[in-house]
Amino acid sequence: MQAVFRQVPTAGRAFHALIAALAVLLIGGAWAFYNLEHFGHIVSGMNNQIVWGLPHVFAVFLIVAASGALNVASIGSVFGKTEYKPLAPLSGLLALALLLGGLTILLLDLGRPDRLIVAMTHFNFKSIFAWNMILYNGFIAIVVVYIWTAVVREGGKWNRPVGFIAFAWRILLTTGTGSIFGFLVARDAFDSALYAPLFIALSLSYGMAGFFILLVTVARATGETIPSAMVAKLQNLMVVFIVAALWFVAVLHLTNLYMTKHHDIERFILVDGGVVTILFWLGQVLIGSLLPIILLLLPQTRDSRVANVFAAGLVILGGLAQMYVTIIGGQMFPQVLFPGYLESSSFFDGVVHPYQPSVFELLLGLGGVAVAVAILTLGLRLFPFAPYRLNPPTV
Repeated sequence: MQAVFRQVPTAGRAFHALIAALAVLLIGGAWAFYNLEHFGHIVSGMNNQIVWGLPHVFAVFLIVAASGALNVASIGSVFGKTEYKPLAPLSGLLALALLLGGLTILLLDLGRPDRLIVAMTHFNFKSIFAWNMILYNGFIAIVVVYIWTAVVREGGKWNRPVGFIAFAWRILLTTGTGSIFGFLVARDAFDSALYAPLFIALSLSYGMAGFFILLVTVARATGETIPSAMVAKLQNLMVVFIVAALWFVAVLHLTNLYMTKHHDIERFILVDGGVVTILFWLGQVLIGSLLPIILLLLPQTRDSRVANVFAAGLVILGGLAQMYVTIIGGQMFPQVLFPGYLESSSFFDGVVHPYQPSVFELLLGLGGVAVAVAILTLGLRLFPFAPYRLNPPTV
């Protein structure tokens, strides 16, 4: 496989429009952080029942997608598909950008970002959050080394072993992120070992969708032609990952429906949840799964790059809807404090908690997305990550 890498040119109206849009979103995110830090989270829609709000939806989505974005690199180095190796630096850069964007949201949502020092220097190894702190930092370090092995000639001999480490580490990272919810036994919507494999499947779906959009965008900016056989393989992978994610979602809900104690939360999510139910069926299932599969398989749209990118965008929108259903919908449903007993107090017993996200939460979440895109833009402008002169892959 012969390939070289180059920087992405920055001339043209599209690039300047992108920079302007990023500047607006970053300023909006900074303003949202100032208000949350200065006035407190009272200005958000979060409360002492809904402690993870819209910023966490964006943050968890970006972190999960970061793991899956490295999948294309793993296909080349771990599974020996040499036609994908020229895409490895782009895949690694996207993974880093998405993770840093998601972590930025979490950091700023703390209200006191300086408290991160405590989390970095004092570890409670009984906490899944402490485990994830190690997994996130390790992922960043491993991906940086992996990109070096993929770009620099001297690092080529280390590409395969580092690729194996990166592959194993990203599985651990996504397992840890899913386990945040799986270990929360106090919430009926969570408390399931299925969240770990579910999040792994989701990461593959979200990451592949994000990578496909990036690859088409970079190819358009550089004038590069992506071989049709490679596009077809990426389309097939995207369909497989979407189906796998949808399958694990179905298994999770069927498992809960099998257990009587989870019937109430399942009825809330699937039937009576209002916005949550609409986002599940319309956003997660229809927009985020079924429509992309149809667009990627239908002969009339399969060969259209516009339709392909649109399908990948629908996967991302469906993923955000899914994170909203999972994170916020799971908190809205009242906790069962004493299983098998009835309790009574003045503190929202048996009440579905309302949640109305504020503009500050939306701006903070979009600001994190802007951070990820800004890192991508700078990386592609300053370093030779864009594939150039790709040969058609060997079938």
